[in-house]
This record gives sequence, structure tokens and C-alpha cells, in this order.
Amino acid sequence: MCANILIAEDDPDIRSLLRLYLESEGFSVTEAENGERALELARAQLPDMAVLDVMMPGLDGYALTRALRRLGDLPILILSAKSRDEDKILGLNLGADDYIAKPFNPVEIVARVKAQLRRAARGAGAALTAGGLTLDPSSLAVLRDGAPVPLTPMEYKILSVLMRSPGRIFTKLQLYESAVGSYFEGDDNTMMVHISKLREKIEDDPRNPRRIVTVRGLGYKFVAR
Repeated sequence: MCANILIAEDDPDIRSLLRLYLESEGFSVTEAENGERALELARAQLPDMAVLDVMMPGLDGYALTRALRRLGDLPILILSAKSRDEDKILGLNLGADDYIAKPFNPVEIVARVKAQLRRAARGAGAALTAGGLTLDPSSLAVLRDGAPVPLTPMEYKILSVLMRSPGRIFTKLQLYESAVGSYFEGDDNTMMVHISKLREKIEDDPRNPRRIVTVRGLGYKFVAR
């Protein structure tokens, strides 16, 4: 059965372009001209993935991302004319899995959709326990010494990548691509912000981290001890 992709975009030309390229790759497509209609369609039948514009009248892409996250754990790709690091961080922390700035290449959109669906298919698995942390993919929960840790979706993905390969050094680029599936120019700073916030939540002393350790000149690694 082919995956169904929900497109929420107020520009009919962009919707038609995305439909053309996605259907040519075997996906089924459901279109919505605004956030309210997209949420209505998702409530009726949850799609396998959503591609959302940010600047929509009424319910914008950020608000729609939050609403879809309450419905299920489907992959979400945000399209936006906003390309600042702050905008990317906001979208990813609200629950988006990927973020691409306009104008975009539709071939790249298709590639990112495929990557997110593959990642979602591999996402389920056994709980991980290391370094006093427990990460449960089935419930998307993280415990620190038995107490729940409230992570943003992006923080959860980064921690998951690191915990699945303890001791492995990830460059910022590798870590971003492993967690998100894509890389943007300038995302080094974005990753540093995420790592800093993650350390504040899981480290006993964020200024002297013992779980997520910086390997100078190379990147980061998770230390299971």
C-alpha cells in the first residue's frame, strides 16, 4: 500500500507541483489549502506524512505541527520562506522532522519525504538504557535516573542517535543528518543550541558534561557509564 502524503499549502501552484512529483514516485496525495482543512483531513484519516507551509492564513504551519503531533507520530516536513536559524529551531522543536526553505527543488522534497518515511519505519525498537538514561522509542519517553525528562522532539532525536551508537563521534553535520535527514548551510549553530539545551536537561553539571561529551575539533559522542 502506498504512503499517503498530506500537503498543506495555500499556493495552488505549489500544491500541484508537489502532487505531480510525489504521485510520479508512487505516493498518494491529499491536498489542503489551509491549516484548518489539513487538520480536519488528518483527524478523519491520519496520513503517513505531512508537508506543511508555514505562512498560511488562520492556522499556520507551526500551529498545525503542534496539532498534528497530538494526533500521532507521523513525519512532518515544513516548507518556509523563513530561513533563519531561529525559525528552523522553532519548527523542529515544535515537532517537525525536517525543514526546507523556499524556493525549493521538488526532486529534493521527494528525496526528503522518502528519507523520513524510511526513518519512521526504522524508528520502533527496544528501549535503550545507558549512562543513567532510558530512552523508549515506543512511548518517545526519556527517563533520567527513573524520573521523566521533558525533551523537545528534536532533542529526543539527537539523544536517540547518540545513545544508539555510544562512543561513536558524530560531527555536527553527521548528527544533524542522522536526526533530521538533511543539512542546511549554517546548521552548525543550530546543532550547538540543541546540544546545549539537551545537556541542561540530562547532565548533572551541564558545564562539565559526562554523558554528551565534546570531542574538540571533531564533534560529539555519548559516553555510557
